[in-house]
Amino acid sequence: MNTKLHAICDSQGRPLSLFVTAGQVSDYIGARALLSSLPDVDWLLGDRGYDADWLRELLKDRGIRACIPGRKQRKTPVKYDKRRYKRRNRIEIMFGRLKDWRRVATRYDRCPKVFLSAIALAAIVIYWL
Repeated sequence: MNTKLHAICDSQGRPLSLFVTAGQVSDYIGARALLSSLPDVDWLLGDRGYDADWLRELLKDRGIRACIPGRKQRKTPVKYDKRRYKRRNRIEIMFGRLKDWRRVATRYDRCPKVFLSAIALAAIVIYWL
């Protein structure tokens, strides 16, 4: 059993929105699910897995600038702010804090809903610490 956790966090690395998908599912599914819960921000920092023209257009329509490096298979390279992209480590720190919780790190729960509930409990504590 394999899952992916998609998350939106603020500039301080606190989790705001969480979404779990199956491990073999594309990152675009998680991006599409989290777009409705995206707060009003100026920039969105994302991983290469979220590089899609439709996502960039949706962000542009909402007035959000995307800082997502292009995939290696992309024929035309995408420009992004490399200095700003280095701040993406805050979401990695958030994932590290979630994995401090043994139940989340080892995935005791078989059911994805129960697993997401355990992640949500950990995220609430992380948010307020």
